[in-house]
Amino acid sequence: MFDHVKFGVTDFAASKAFYIRALAPLGAAVVAEGEPTYGIELCQPGGTVSLCLFQTEEKPAHLHIAFQAPTRAQVDAFYRAALEAGARDNGAPGLRPKYHANYYAAFVIGPDGHNLEAVCHAPGA
Repeated sequence: MFDHVKFGVTDFAASKAFYIRALAPLGAAVVAEGEPTYGIELCQPGGTVSLCLFQTEEKPAHLHIAFQAPTRAQVDAFYRAALEAGARDNGAPGLRPKYHANYYAAFVIGPDGHNLEAVCHAPGA
């Protein structure tokens, strides 16, 4: 649906460290980086969709960003890594049958108040 998502953060160094650590279980890594006002781009190996963040003084509205995870174990690992990196809990890993029977997700609040989700749509244990 999209090529990349880019948004501003208020503390680039803290957000950079947070997103690198929180998204590592999903296979995301830095693929490009410039000055803080340009920011960083994170992508999965061989991926075509990326997440970009940059330093700004503006106060952007809170976002909801859902990251796709191929397995439920990766959702669990994202949740743990994000909390260890300083996120606040916004919904522990588990099934969300109100969306569909196999919707397995976890939610955290990131450094700038964004609602971050990892979701696996595959059936499984």
